[in-house]
Amino acid sequence: MKQDPIESDVSAREPYAVEMTGISKSFGKLKALDKVDLRIRKGSIHALLGENGAGKSTLMKILYGLYTKDEGEIKVRGESVDIRNPKQAIKNGIGMVHQHFMLVQNMTIAENIVLGSELTKSLGRLDHARMNASISEFGKQYGLEVKPEDLIMDVSVATQQRVEILKALFRGVDILILDEPTAVLTPQEIDSLIVTMRRLVEDGKTIILITHKLKEIMASSDYCTVIRRGQLIDTVRVSDVTEKELASMMVGREVKLTTEKKKATPGETVLEIKGLTVKDNRGIPQVRNLSLHVRRGEILAIAGVDGNGQTELIEAVTGLRKAESGEILVNGVDIANGQPIDSHKAGIRTIHEDRQKRGLVLDFEVGENLILESYKDHRFTGRLNCISWKKVNEYACGQIDKFDIRPADCAEQPVKELSGGNQQKVIIARTVEQEPALLLACQPTRGLDVGAIEFVRNALVEQRDSGRAVLLISFELDEVLDIADRINVIFNGSIVADLDPEETNEQAIGLLMAGGGQ
Repeated sequence: MKQDPIESDVSAREPYAVEMTGISKSFGKLKALDKVDLRIRKGSIHALLGENGAGKSTLMKILYGLYTKDEGEIKVRGESVDIRNPKQAIKNGIGMVHQHFMLVQNMTIAENIVLGSELTKSLGRLDHARMNASISEFGKQYGLEVKPEDLIMDVSVATQQRVEILKALFRGVDILILDEPTAVLTPQEIDSLIVTMRRLVEDGKTIILITHKLKEIMASSDYCTVIRRGQLIDTVRVSDVTEKELASMMVGREVKLTTEKKKATPGETVLEIKGLTVKDNRGIPQVRNLSLHVRRGEILAIAGVDGNGQTELIEAVTGLRKAESGEILVNGVDIANGQPIDSHKAGIRTIHEDRQKRGLVLDFEVGENLILESYKDHRFTGRLNCISWKKVNEYACGQIDKFDIRPADCAEQPVKELSGGNQQKVIIARTVEQEPALLLACQPTRGLDVGAIEFVRNALVEQRDSGRAVLLISFELDEVLDIADRINVIFNGSIVADLDPEETNEQAIGLLMAGGGQ
């Protein structure tokens, strides 16, 4: 039997930071984890890698007490523990920073960090001066400097992430789980986070990193455990493997990390936006005098840090938000300030950034979600022009097979029971099959594994090659550089650069995204 590399690196007298043995977990008939073993060396960065629905997040939620295991044993620093809630996890020195931050937006950084352990003075009043001074010093100690008095709503995503990490460290944890921590960061912020992780490890902390980004595993991690379909595949020393080898271990086949595509031959302009200004719910302009155009047969990518007007831009184009000024021309027709149906009639179809809020009806079956925008089509009707559920299910089964939606027999299963990645595949299957004139792809690979990412990127290129205009909104610069024919960089609601992917790089784009020059 192949020896676990961690076992050979750990002294016989030194306990593992975390040891999970024979962990199993089922949700109804679904076996999410099947006797999985995981050993984490103290003072290391250990990546956890797997396909969507592989069970890696479930495993970590068991460690953090959000789920209870069906069987198996957990040891922390050599001692057997029974963790049934996050409070017990924190008591055992385990903290978790979730992908979607859990911060109170209208409270200060200091107030968020000490929440539940506030520093007070007479009559129970908050001692803001002592609190701010304490958090300022605490941040410097870990190289995570923040301004304690700033409101969360006023700081960047990268700063919010620092707050989440400090919040966990403030509670005394020395085992830190980071769930997709680089999802919305610029390349410079990612580099800074990796430096922070290394500094924490040097200080004696242990980090478990859940991520789909192979490049970041290679840059940051000491070890990597791969889980596939609820089972342990292998644990490797990262310095002993390549990105391609990790990708193959994860999906069970060779994966192409770059998309093969021919040079674009753009046609006439499909979407032209002129001088668009759009306000958010607070009445503050988020899109400011923005202009761009997308042509048939090309992919235009908008690269930018989250919160720079991307959401408001897409909502204006799709009729979900009113514009203050400007034009939105689709094949020469202005649809600004129209209704969603006007956008739909103009041939626009959207892969929304929030799949659960905007992309799916969670209580509907997979088959129902696949025909949400085309249920009146004659393909799905039977006698008396009513929906034929037999035809719907036959169609759904074909789409499930074509787009590798798992489980393979999920046509009549509520879509809310699928993993996030498979929910995204349902949306993409429904959208591209309608042959739109303009496809708006907003974070189309968010949360997907490398196998699914490969599929989605190829699907977008196929749409381009079929003569459709594709507007891609993505925070993933490797994705932007991989499939875009042109790149527009957005900062503070305006387009600040129009770039050729072959004449730029991640660092240059990242600098523009942060408001710097080329």
